[in-house]
Amino acid sequence: MSMPNIAAQTLQRQILSGAYKTGQMLPGQRDLAELMGISRASLREALSMLEALGFIRSMPGKGTLVTSGRAAAGNAATASTAPSSAELQSTFQLRYVFEPSAAALAARVVDAHATPRLWGVQARFEDALKIVDLVSASQADLEFHQLIAELSGNAGLLQIARDFETRISHSLRLPFADHSRIWEPAEEHRVIAAAMSAGDATGARTAMQTHLLRTAARAGIEFLQP
Repeated sequence: MSMPNIAAQTLQRQILSGAYKTGQMLPGQRDLAELMGISRASLREALSMLEALGFIRSMPGKGTLVTSGRAAAGNAATASTAPSSAELQSTFQLRYVFEPSAAALAARVVDAHATPRLWGVQARFEDALKIVDLVSASQADLEFHQLIAELSGNAGLLQIARDFETRISHSLRLPFADHSRIWEPAEEHRVIAAAMSAGDATGARTAMQTHLLRTAARAGIEFLQP
């Protein structure tokens, strides 16, 4: 696990335990980086993750406010560390183009050895959600989507998933900012995984399209479907 992820998990635990309470300002970045023994660059990346996940909000000229899920998902898309709305629309549109095809292809070729990998990632996703570890949940969410690209057997689709990993990661985190709806992506993943496991290419494609549209809606993002 990368240093920013470790830092994000540490801060997430401190927020959930009440060490940093909702409505409280975090220490300044220089002091916080020193307290955690990490670089300011790693800290900034960790804070960006937590802001997308709804735990904190950057307040220009004031610092970083602990929100712990109070911010709506749509508000997270306008955070200072987030990509612009146009970039997010572009990311979701790109995902809508290639991910349903990857799911359909994977459903056609997935075998008995690959199916447990898919459900294993799903299990880790749900285990993280049970303890509200949204840092780990969002990482498992990304792994689920990347694994589908891998299982498609198409090297080009897998390369796209890897090349756009940073943008896709952020688009996955945004819906978690509304902590009352964190189980919805997992439930949609189950439909996708079930269709793939059954070899249902049409069902896998449709389930992925539905998932992406709902994910975008949870993040307050609308995009033109091709």
